[in-house]
Amino acid sequence: MTVPHLSLEKIRKGFGAKDVVDDVSLNVAPGEMLAILGPSGCGKSTLLRVVAGLLRADGGTVRIAGREMNGIPTRDRGIGFVFQDYALFPRMTVRDNIAFGLRVRGVPHGDRNRKASEMLELVGLAEEADRPVETLSGGQRQRVALARSLAVSPSLLLLDEPLSALDIKVRERLRRGIAAVHKKVGITTLIVTHDQGEAMELGDRIAVMNDGRFEQIASPRDVYQAPATEFVAKFIGEVNVLPGQLYHGAAYAGNLAIRMEGNGIPSRGGTVKVLLRPEDVTLLPPGIGEAGQTRASVKSVSWLGAHLRAEITTEEGYSLTVLLQRSHPMAERLSAGDTVRVAALRGTVLPDPIGAKEPEYFL
Repeated sequence: MTVPHLSLEKIRKGFGAKDVVDDVSLNVAPGEMLAILGPSGCGKSTLLRVVAGLLRADGGTVRIAGREMNGIPTRDRGIGFVFQDYALFPRMTVRDNIAFGLRVRGVPHGDRNRKASEMLELVGLAEEADRPVETLSGGQRQRVALARSLAVSPSLLLLDEPLSALDIKVRERLRRGIAAVHKKVGITTLIVTHDQGEAMELGDRIAVMNDGRFEQIASPRDVYQAPATEFVAKFIGEVNVLPGQLYHGAAYAGNLAIRMEGNGIPSRGGTVKVLLRPEDVTLLPPGIGEAGQTRASVKSVSWLGAHLRAEITTEEGYSLTVLLQRSHPMAERLSAGDTVRVAALRGTVLPDPIGAKEPEYFL
């Protein structure tokens, strides 16, 4: 079993009467990039600052490389930290910004210049070495901040919303840049973000945080295809949530049969919640259908480039959003007012302790 490079055990941090981080535990493997994803105010940045030693936890233990960090100052934790606002020295050159941490540590001038040059090559800014950092674009400044954090050879890199201040095209380019740097350096990394695309692209695993706790920690694929909770399903991508019922080990939302992919589902009877991604619902021509399908009327159709988006209402009264690829046989001729048949390709089924509405139809 791999010994975790970062281990958090029952971390708590409150402000006033509220616990912002509530009994959080986590292990991060050496070389792993873990994305902590959640809405504003969920506690993700507070947790990152506890790991960095910028905030003192009210309870629990932080271990880095097996060493307990409680009471250890930030400068002695062997971390690099990239802030959302870059935190660069505006009148210094790019090279001097990158070398600053080395200078503070007493590294000789020649050695720190060589290291700064290595980092400039790594982040693709070698030609900008002697420019004042205040003349750079936002994306370039963020790369300088990343290079400065890596220059001191940290064992753990912490990224706090590093791309949120940038426009979408620059963010997309820098995502790829960060992924490439991580692959080359292989440093254990925590990245905090509220951007699901950023988390999906960069994270080896994603820890979805809500109200101070983790709701699911899993691979990007599993978080999307098999969300552990309704919150996770709604926060990452679009999802249709329907009341469902189990019959002899199969799940149904009205007449619509669902291939179950959830965990903790009872094998017999009972109410459940059915979670269907829009792309996991397909439309078929009207007429005689197969068992497990249902009829629906099309309320609206929108073109989204590579996909067609349809809003439909099933005969049981359920509203669904459907995404069809442009190559789908019905895509070119589908329009509002059409009657169609609906089938579910796959879905996640979650226990529903409160109880869902009984389906009105069942074939």
